[in-house]
Amino acid sequence: MSSKITVIGAGSVGSTIAYTLSNGDIASEIVLIDINKEKVAGEVMDIAQGTCFRDPINIVAGEYGDAKGSDIVIITSGIARKPGQTRIELTQTNVNILKSITPEIVKAAPNALYIIVSNPVDIMTYVFTKISGLPENQIIGSGTILDTARLRCGLSEHFKVAQKNIHAYVFGEHGDTSFIPWTGAYISGVSLDEYYELAKNLGKDVEELDKEEMLTYVQKSGGKVIANKGATFYAVSAAVCKLCGILLASSDSIATVSSMMHGEYGIEDVCVSTLTLVGPNGIQGKVPMRMNKEEIAKLQASANALKEVIKQIEL
Repeated sequence: MSSKITVIGAGSVGSTIAYTLSNGDIASEIVLIDINKEKVAGEVMDIAQGTCFRDPINIVAGEYGDAKGSDIVIITSGIARKPGQTRIELTQTNVNILKSITPEIVKAAPNALYIIVSNPVDIMTYVFTKISGLPENQIIGSGTILDTARLRCGLSEHFKVAQKNIHAYVFGEHGDTSFIPWTGAYISGVSLDEYYELAKNLGKDVEELDKEEMLTYVQKSGGKVIANKGATFYAVSAAVCKLCGILLASSDSIATVSSMMHGEYGIEDVCVSTLTLVGPNGIQGKVPMRMNKEEIAKLQASANALKEVIKQIEL
Protein backbone atom coordinates (compact mmCIF):
# COMPACT_ATOMS: atom_id res chain seq x y z
CA MET A 1 0.00 0.00 0.00
CA SER A 2 1.31 3.43 -0.93
CA SER A 3 -0.16 6.23 1.16
CA LYS A 4 0.98 9.53 2.58
CA ILE A 5 0.00 10.57 6.09
CA THR A 6 0.78 13.96 7.60
CA VAL A 7 0.77 14.44 11.37
CA ILE A 8 0.53 17.99 12.70
CA GLY A 9 1.91 18.32 16.21
CA ALA A 10 5.03 16.53 17.47
CA GLY A 11 4.04 16.33 21.11
CA SER A 12 3.55 13.05 22.95
CA VAL A 13 0.46 12.07 20.95
CA GLY A 14 1.60 13.24 17.50
CA SER A 15 5.08 11.74 17.72
CA THR A 16 3.72 8.45 19.09
CA ILE A 17 1.23 8.29 16.21
CA ALA A 18 4.09 8.85 13.74
CA TYR A 19 6.17 6.18 15.47
CA THR A 20 3.29 3.69 15.51
CA LEU A 21 2.60 4.35 11.82
CA SER A 22 6.30 3.79 11.07
CA ASN A 23 6.04 0.29 12.52
CA GLY A 24 3.01 -0.61 10.42
CA ASP A 25 2.45 -1.02 6.70
CA ILE A 26 -0.36 1.43 5.95
CA ALA A 27 1.88 4.43 5.18
CA SER A 28 4.76 4.69 2.74
CA GLU A 29 5.40 8.34 3.59
CA ILE A 30 4.96 10.19 6.89
CA VAL A 31 5.31 13.94 7.30
CA LEU A 32 5.59 15.34 10.83
CA ILE A 33 4.98 19.08 11.29
CA ASP A 34 5.42 21.18 14.42
CA ILE A 35 6.09 24.79 15.32
CA ASN A 36 9.07 23.57 17.38
CA LYS A 37 11.53 22.76 14.59
CA GLU A 38 14.19 21.23 16.81
CA LYS A 39 11.67 18.95 18.53
CA VAL A 40 10.18 17.69 15.27
CA ALA A 41 13.64 17.15 13.76
CA GLY A 42 14.66 15.09 16.79
CA GLU A 43 11.48 13.03 16.71
CA VAL A 44 11.88 12.26 13.00
CA MET A 45 15.54 11.32 13.41
CA ASP A 46 14.72 9.01 16.32
CA ILE A 47 11.88 7.33 14.42
CA ALA A 48 13.75 7.06 11.12
CA GLN A 49 16.78 5.42 12.71
CA GLY A 50 14.59 2.49 13.75
CA THR A 51 13.16 1.88 10.30
CA CYS A 52 16.05 -0.25 9.03
CA PHE A 53 14.19 -3.19 10.56
CA ARG A 54 11.22 -2.81 8.19
CA ASP A 55 10.50 -2.21 4.51
CA PRO A 56 11.60 1.22 3.28
CA ILE A 57 9.49 4.16 4.43
CA ASN A 58 10.04 7.88 4.02
CA ILE A 59 9.70 10.01 7.18
CA VAL A 60 10.36 13.74 7.05
CA ALA A 61 10.15 16.79 9.30
CA GLY A 62 8.19 19.14 7.09
CA GLU A 63 6.36 22.40 6.58
CA TYR A 64 2.70 22.74 5.65
CA GLY A 65 3.56 22.66 1.95
CA ASP A 66 5.08 19.20 2.39
CA ALA A 67 1.60 17.87 3.18
CA LYS A 68 0.67 18.19 -0.50
CA GLY A 69 -0.81 14.95 -1.80
CA SER A 70 -1.54 13.54 1.65
CA ASP A 71 -4.20 10.86 1.85
CA ILE A 72 -4.73 11.59 5.55
CA VAL A 73 -3.89 14.56 7.76
CA ILE A 74 -3.94 14.03 11.52
CA ILE A 75 -4.21 17.13 13.69
CA THR A 76 -2.93 16.71 17.25
CA SER A 77 -1.75 20.28 17.95
CA GLY A 78 -2.75 21.94 21.18
CA ILE A 79 -1.83 22.44 24.79
CA ALA A 80 -1.81 19.21 26.78
CA ARG A 81 -4.31 18.66 29.56
CA LYS A 82 -2.80 19.14 33.02
CA PRO A 83 -3.60 16.94 36.05
CA GLY A 84 -7.05 17.81 37.39
CA GLN A 85 -7.89 19.94 34.35
CA THR A 86 -10.96 19.12 32.28
CA ARG A 87 -10.85 19.00 28.50
CA ILE A 88 -13.32 21.87 28.33
CA GLU A 89 -10.92 24.20 30.15
CA LEU A 90 -8.52 23.81 27.27
CA THR A 91 -11.03 24.96 24.73
CA GLN A 92 -10.31 28.53 23.66
CA THR A 93 -6.53 28.14 23.63
CA ASN A 94 -6.67 25.05 21.45
CA VAL A 95 -9.37 26.53 19.22
CA ASN A 96 -7.06 29.49 18.56
CA ILE A 97 -4.24 27.13 17.64
CA LEU A 98 -6.53 25.24 15.28
CA LYS A 99 -7.68 28.47 13.65
CA SER A 100 -4.07 29.35 12.84
CA ILE A 101 -3.32 25.89 11.42
CA THR A 102 -6.45 25.30 9.35
CA PRO A 103 -5.98 27.65 6.35
CA GLU A 104 -2.35 26.56 5.93
CA ILE A 105 -2.97 22.83 5.92
CA VAL A 106 -6.22 22.93 3.91
CA LYS A 107 -4.45 24.95 1.21
CA ALA A 108 -1.72 22.30 1.01
CA ALA A 109 -3.94 19.21 1.22
CA PRO A 110 -7.53 20.03 0.18
CA ASN A 111 -8.39 16.46 -0.80
CA ALA A 112 -7.09 14.68 2.29
CA LEU A 113 -9.23 13.00 4.91
CA TYR A 114 -8.74 14.84 8.20
CA ILE A 115 -8.60 13.16 11.60
CA ILE A 116 -8.98 15.64 14.45
CA VAL A 117 -7.39 14.40 17.68
CA SER A 118 -6.73 17.65 19.57
CA ASN A 119 -8.84 18.12 22.70
CA PRO A 120 -11.60 18.91 23.38
CA VAL A 121 -11.97 16.76 20.28
CA ASP A 122 -15.69 17.22 19.66
CA ILE A 123 -15.44 21.01 19.79
CA MET A 124 -12.25 21.01 17.72
CA THR A 125 -13.98 18.83 15.13
CA TYR A 126 -16.93 21.24 15.10
CA VAL A 127 -14.65 24.28 14.69
CA PHE A 128 -12.63 22.63 11.91
CA THR A 129 -15.85 21.68 10.13
CA LYS A 130 -17.08 25.26 10.34
CA ILE A 131 -13.88 27.07 9.28
CA SER A 132 -12.10 24.69 6.90
CA GLY A 133 -14.51 24.92 3.98
CA LEU A 134 -14.06 21.20 3.35
CA PRO A 135 -16.91 18.75 2.72
CA GLU A 136 -18.07 17.21 5.99
CA ASN A 137 -17.31 13.68 4.84
CA GLN A 138 -13.58 14.53 4.88
CA ILE A 139 -13.60 15.48 8.57
CA ILE A 140 -13.47 12.80 11.26
CA GLY A 141 -13.02 13.48 14.97
CA SER A 142 -11.33 10.65 16.86
CA GLY A 143 -14.28 11.02 19.25
CA THR A 144 -14.96 8.08 21.55
CA ILE A 145 -12.94 5.42 19.74
CA LEU A 146 -10.50 5.58 22.67
CA ASP A 147 -13.33 5.56 25.23
CA THR A 148 -14.81 2.53 23.46
CA ALA A 149 -11.41 0.80 23.57
CA ARG A 150 -11.19 1.52 27.30
CA LEU A 151 -14.69 0.11 27.79
CA ARG A 152 -13.85 -3.09 25.94
CA CYS A 153 -10.63 -3.43 27.94
CA GLY A 154 -12.57 -3.06 31.18
CA LEU A 155 -15.30 -5.49 30.12
CA SER A 156 -12.70 -7.98 28.93
CA GLU A 157 -10.99 -7.93 32.31
CA HIS A 158 -14.30 -8.23 34.15
CA PHE A 159 -15.78 -11.09 32.12
CA LYS A 160 -12.42 -12.75 31.33
CA VAL A 161 -13.19 -12.90 27.61
CA ALA A 162 -11.23 -11.61 24.60
CA GLN A 163 -11.79 -7.98 23.68
CA LYS A 164 -12.46 -8.97 20.06
CA ASN A 165 -15.63 -10.76 21.23
CA ILE A 166 -17.00 -7.62 22.91
CA HIS A 167 -19.30 -5.28 21.00
CA ALA A 168 -20.03 -2.33 23.25
CA TYR A 169 -19.66 1.39 22.65
CA VAL A 170 -19.29 4.77 24.29
CA PHE A 171 -21.44 7.55 22.82
CA GLY A 172 -21.54 11.33 23.16
CA GLU A 173 -18.72 13.65 24.12
CA HIS A 174 -15.17 12.40 24.54
CA GLY A 175 -15.27 13.57 28.12
CA ASP A 176 -17.36 13.93 31.24
CA THR A 177 -20.81 13.62 29.63
CA SER A 178 -20.09 10.44 27.68
CA PHE A 179 -22.27 7.42 28.37
CA ILE A 180 -22.59 3.74 27.52
CA PRO A 181 -25.76 2.62 25.67
CA TRP A 182 -26.02 -0.72 27.43
CA THR A 183 -28.95 -1.82 25.27
CA GLY A 184 -26.44 -2.20 22.44
CA ALA A 185 -23.72 -3.97 24.46
CA TYR A 186 -23.08 -7.60 23.55
CA ILE A 187 -20.52 -10.36 23.88
CA SER A 188 -20.65 -12.23 20.58
CA GLY A 189 -24.38 -11.74 20.14
CA VAL A 190 -25.30 -12.28 23.78
CA SER A 191 -26.32 -9.32 25.95
CA LEU A 192 -24.03 -8.60 28.89
CA ASP A 193 -26.71 -9.59 31.42
CA GLU A 194 -27.32 -12.87 29.59
CA TYR A 195 -23.59 -13.52 29.32
CA TYR A 196 -23.17 -13.11 33.08
CA GLU A 197 -25.75 -15.83 33.68
CA LEU A 198 -24.24 -18.00 30.96
CA ALA A 199 -20.74 -17.63 32.39
CA LYS A 200 -21.96 -18.58 35.87
CA ASN A 201 -23.71 -21.67 34.49
CA LEU A 202 -20.46 -22.65 32.79
CA GLY A 203 -18.68 -22.47 36.13
CA LYS A 204 -16.74 -19.28 35.43
CA ASP A 205 -15.82 -17.11 38.39
CA VAL A 206 -17.39 -13.79 37.35
CA GLU A 207 -19.18 -11.08 39.29
CA GLU A 208 -22.26 -9.19 38.20
CA LEU A 209 -21.28 -6.03 36.32
CA ASP A 210 -21.61 -2.69 38.10
CA LYS A 211 -22.45 -0.55 35.09
CA GLU A 212 -21.98 2.80 36.82
CA GLU A 213 -18.59 1.70 38.07
CA MET A 214 -17.62 0.66 34.53
CA LEU A 215 -18.64 4.08 33.17
CA THR A 216 -16.55 5.74 35.87
CA TYR A 217 -13.59 3.53 34.88
CA VAL A 218 -13.95 4.66 31.26
CA GLN A 219 -14.39 8.36 32.06
CA LYS A 220 -11.60 8.55 34.64
CA SER A 221 -9.00 6.41 32.84
CA GLY A 222 -7.41 9.36 31.05
CA GLY A 223 -7.11 11.42 34.22
CA LYS A 224 -5.69 8.43 36.09
CA VAL A 225 -3.00 7.87 33.46
CA ILE A 226 -2.15 11.59 33.42
CA ALA A 227 -1.87 11.63 37.22
CA ASN A 228 0.41 8.57 37.15
CA LYS A 229 2.69 9.30 34.19
CA GLY A 230 1.98 12.85 33.04
CA ALA A 231 0.24 12.21 29.70
CA THR A 232 -1.76 9.69 27.69
CA PHE A 233 -0.44 8.70 24.28
CA TYR A 234 -0.08 4.96 23.68
CA ALA A 235 -3.75 3.96 23.58
CA VAL A 236 -4.94 7.04 21.69
CA SER A 237 -2.16 6.53 19.14
CA ALA A 238 -3.19 2.91 18.63
CA ALA A 239 -6.80 4.05 18.17
CA VAL A 240 -5.90 6.74 15.64
CA CYS A 241 -3.67 4.39 13.66
CA LYS A 242 -6.51 1.86 13.56
CA LEU A 243 -8.74 4.64 12.21
CA CYS A 244 -6.13 5.40 9.53
CA GLY A 245 -6.26 1.76 8.49
CA ILE A 246 -10.05 1.97 8.22
CA LEU A 247 -9.82 5.08 6.04
CA LEU A 248 -7.30 3.41 3.72
CA ALA A 249 -9.11 0.08 3.51
CA SER A 250 -11.05 -1.22 0.52
CA SER A 251 -14.40 -1.21 2.33
CA ASP A 252 -16.21 0.70 5.04
CA SER A 253 -16.23 -0.04 8.77
CA ILE A 254 -18.29 1.20 11.71
CA ALA A 255 -16.63 3.26 14.43
CA THR A 256 -17.61 5.69 17.18
CA VAL A 257 -16.09 8.80 15.63
CA SER A 258 -17.19 12.39 16.10
CA SER A 259 -18.87 14.25 13.24
CA MET A 260 -21.56 16.83 12.58
CA MET A 261 -25.08 15.83 13.55
CA HIS A 262 -27.99 16.64 11.25
CA GLY A 263 -31.08 15.63 13.19
CA GLU A 264 -30.03 12.14 14.21
CA TYR A 265 -31.52 11.33 17.63
CA GLY A 266 -32.98 14.85 17.57
CA ILE A 267 -29.53 16.49 17.59
CA GLU A 268 -28.41 19.30 15.27
CA ASP A 269 -25.29 21.43 14.68
CA VAL A 270 -22.82 19.80 17.05
CA CYS A 271 -20.23 17.03 16.73
CA VAL A 272 -20.60 13.98 18.97
CA SER A 273 -19.80 10.30 18.64
CA THR A 274 -22.34 7.70 17.59
CA LEU A 275 -22.00 4.66 15.35
CA THR A 276 -20.70 5.98 12.04
CA LEU A 277 -19.94 4.32 8.71
CA VAL A 278 -16.42 5.36 7.67
CA GLY A 279 -14.04 4.24 4.98
CA PRO A 280 -11.93 5.32 2.01
CA ASN A 281 -14.42 8.09 1.19
CA GLY A 282 -14.46 9.36 4.75
CA ILE A 283 -17.73 9.55 6.62
CA GLN A 284 -20.59 7.86 4.79
CA GLY A 285 -23.28 8.47 7.39
CA LYS A 286 -24.57 7.55 10.83
CA VAL A 287 -25.70 4.03 11.68
CA PRO A 288 -28.81 4.26 13.89
CA MET A 289 -28.60 2.02 16.93
CA ARG A 290 -31.63 1.01 18.95
CA MET A 291 -31.53 2.91 22.25
CA ASN A 292 -34.10 3.38 24.97
CA LYS A 293 -35.51 6.79 25.86
CA GLU A 294 -33.11 7.26 28.77
CA GLU A 295 -30.09 6.62 26.56
CA ILE A 296 -31.31 8.99 23.86
CA ALA A 297 -31.81 11.63 26.57
CA LYS A 298 -28.21 11.10 27.74
CA LEU A 299 -26.92 11.58 24.20
CA GLN A 300 -28.95 14.75 23.82
CA ALA A 301 -27.68 16.01 27.19
CA SER A 302 -24.09 15.37 26.10
CA ALA A 303 -24.69 17.28 22.86
CA ASN A 304 -26.31 20.16 24.76
CA ALA A 305 -23.36 20.37 27.16
CA LEU A 306 -21.03 20.78 24.18
CA LYS A 307 -23.31 23.40 22.65
CA GLU A 308 -23.11 25.44 25.85
CA VAL A 309 -19.32 25.48 25.58
CA ILE A 310 -19.45 26.35 21.87
CA LYS A 311 -21.59 29.38 22.74
CA GLN A 312 -18.76 30.64 24.96
CA ILE A 313 -15.89 30.33 22.50
CA GLU A 314 -14.76 32.67 19.78
CA LEU A 315 -14.79 30.91 16.42
